[in-house]
Amino acid sequence: MRIGDAAAAAGLTPRALRYYEQQGLVTARRTPSGHREYDAEDVRRLRAVRELREAGLTVGDVRAFAHLLQTLPPEGVPDLIGTEPGAGRCAAAEEVARRRLAELDGHIARLTRLRARLAARLGEPDGRPGGRERAR
Repeated sequence: MRIGDAAAAAGLTPRALRYYEQQGLVTARRTPSGHREYDAEDVRRLRAVRELREAGLTVGDVRAFAHLLQTLPPEGVPDLIGTEPGAGRCAAAEEVARRRLAELDGHIARLTRLRARLAARLGEPDGRPGGRERAR
């Protein structure tokens, strides 16, 4: 299938698909006329990439264990980073996901501190407007 069809089937835009190809997450075959061509396995891989990105992983995170995407069962991503200890989990993927989770926790803590400082400067120490009506 051509890039537009593959992107639609994976829930992506053609631009995102080209970017993932550029990042080495998928490899397109080329027709004799030079058009990109994808198959069902490529679409499955792209869906997994999309799901992992939606879960908060970066492209670099996914690239760290991209070689495992071809081994995903039809159920996909949940088996790569499972919720039950030891059940279908991949140590490399789990390590990357746990590192990313720690980074996100750090960002959230930093943003929470910044928000509290700004709210305090506005006279809203608890971050709420204190029940007063806001001007529109």
